[in-house]
Amino acid sequence: MATEVQIAGTSDTAKIRNPLGVVGLSLITIGIYYFVWHYLVNKELSELGSARSTEELGDAPLQSLLAITLGFLLIVPPFVSIYRTCKRLNAAQHMTGESVGFNPVLGLLLAMFLGPVYLFLFQNSMNNVLENQGR
Repeated sequence: MATEVQIAGTSDTAKIRNPLGVVGLSLITIGIYYFVWHYLVNKELSELGSARSTEELGDAPLQSLLAITLGFLLIVPPFVSIYRTCKRLNAAQHMTGESVGFNPVLGLLLAMFLGPVYLFLFQNSMNNVLENQGR
């Protein structure tokens, strides 16, 4: 089960999720959980950015969700959304003092060709951000 942590400086909470659970739920639900997860991760990054008074971590998680769902009609928006989400995670890692960031280009390529690996690595990195956010 996911462990809730409070986002430093706010009353909002985020979840430290098991990366294998994210992959498993995405596969079991035939991808539906992926859309929920994508929204939640963007929302948590946005709240973390708000707590640190920066828009670098995004400010419109619903827009990110719409880009990967309805955006498929225009082909490009889902890829832009995934790239920007990876870029936000990279920025969050640097804000929390991690020396190695999540490469957005590699993240996009993994999402395109090795989806489960992308989910696992992204969630693992997100968990590190949430655990180290107090720094």
